[in-house]
Amino acid sequence: MIPETSITFAAGTLDRAAHLRGDPQALAAMLADPAARVLAIWRGKPLIELDDEGGVKQAHWTSPTAQHLSKARSSDWTLLGLDDGAARLAVDISDLPPDGESAPQLVEGAKFIDLRSVMAELGPEDAAAAATAKGLWEWHRNHRFCAKCGEPSAVEEAGWRRGCTSCDAKHFPRTDPVVIMLVVHGDKLLLGHQEEWTDRMYSLLAGFMEPGETMEAAVRREVAEEAGVRIGRVRYLACQPWPFPSTLMIGCMAEALNEDLTIDPTELADAFWASRAEVEQALRGEAERFDASRHGAIARRLMEAWVAGEIEDWDAA
Repeated sequence: MIPETSITFAAGTLDRAAHLRGDPQALAAMLADPAARVLAIWRGKPLIELDDEGGVKQAHWTSPTAQHLSKARSSDWTLLGLDDGAARLAVDISDLPPDGESAPQLVEGAKFIDLRSVMAELGPEDAAAAATAKGLWEWHRNHRFCAKCGEPSAVEEAGWRRGCTSCDAKHFPRTDPVVIMLVVHGDKLLLGHQEEWTDRMYSLLAGFMEPGETMEAAVRREVAEEAGVRIGRVRYLACQPWPFPSTLMIGCMAEALNEDLTIDPTELADAFWASRAEVEQALRGEAERFDASRHGAIARRLMEAWVAGEIEDWDAA
């Protein structure tokens, strides 16, 4: 397996302190604690501190009493967890209007930035916390009404539950499992390209798991559906929380039993087998025919591990 500490969004160490989520007095004490720190989220974008050259420095953590958070409602606060006993929270301030076509500028030297574009530049703790906040924000945004009766629901449990205001049904954040496959045949790796990606970007095949399906069965089904390749052995490698909007990417190594490709055009625009040497060139930005997955994505980390020989071959596993 690949160490989780090397996977973006997967290396956070916060104590999630689930036992405090339903304790209003504890939450009030946290918000009054000078050691507590808050990450503001505006329409899914975390507030990021910039260095003197405009590059990413770190997530902007501030006091709960900071002026730019003064208009936040009680339901806007989410308890992310505890760091050495001090609360780490996120607050949704999406109700603030934009500044023209841009996010509001609330703090000098910091701006709201799309997490996907800065994920590889954040430290492990900041990245994990921002991913949790972003995933929860997406869930709340898309689950404002009760799935049981259709009436409005309200935020509960410090952001970790919604309760129906009519039938009292309780709803919890969901994570959708996705398998992403390092499909190998000898010294070759199967790469695919989707229509909406940039012209040169190729990545690993991936797909959502279905009800009643094992991880291994999902890998075999998805690769067969998308590329017509039959899969033998399947092995788990690593996973990555992926808050776009809220999935868990389950990285696997898959043994291809054939190289002939039959591409499903509704799933892939193109696919081909790349040699290990060519993948290595792509990771350096030097390949002639394609670019590798973006930095921070588990697809790239799996490709790096395969090229570097970090993954044992089938006979050694």
